[in-house]
Amino acid sequence: MPNTPSLTPPASPALPLPSPAAGHAEGVSNEEFRAAMSRLASGVVLVTAQEPPLDPDDPQAPAGEDVGMTATAFMSVSLDPPLVLVSLREGSRMDDLLDEQPLWAVSVLSESQRHIAGRFAMKGRVSDRLLFADLSCLRGEASGAPLVGGALATLECRTEQRVPAGDHTLVIGRVLTASLPSADGGPLAYFKGRYRQLG
Repeated sequence: MPNTPSLTPPASPALPLPSPAAGHAEGVSNEEFRAAMSRLASGVVLVTAQEPPLDPDDPQAPAGEDVGMTATAFMSVSLDPPLVLVSLREGSRMDDLLDEQPLWAVSVLSESQRHIAGRFAMKGRVSDRLLFADLSCLRGEASGAPLVGGALATLECRTEQRVPAGDHTLVIGRVLTASLPSADGGPLAYFKGRYRQLG
């Protein structure tokens, strides 16, 4: 009987792995990655949601507190169906809230709303109730979340998917409503660690 060639390919020699940078097997440090990403200009939005009622079974129970968070990692994902994505730090108040509350909203901030972005980006800040106290907002009909007056655009969303990604959670939402409250002014941008405006 004739010999037939083996179907198993010969083992290839092991290739040496690159030496990792401190803390990352992929070879990039936190500082290098942060510096590179700071060169990517992005828009600035305010993500908002309303906590569920304290007692969902009691229609007379007071509604939960409004919660807001400044975000620069926000993007459009799909036109059909209309989907958007926001990246939230794992374990943050907004991440925990959107894990139980599927309805949320986004206000695309204008260049004149830098103070709003700064207010909701503070660490160790006061309660969200105080942050919203003097802010001009409308209540979203689909989400119940605050929509910032004078924003360039507002979107109300329902979570479709949550994807763990490293130390963040990617929340993908279906857009339920979209409106353009203000046509004036340019967008608020974030570049090299600072809020900027175009032009």
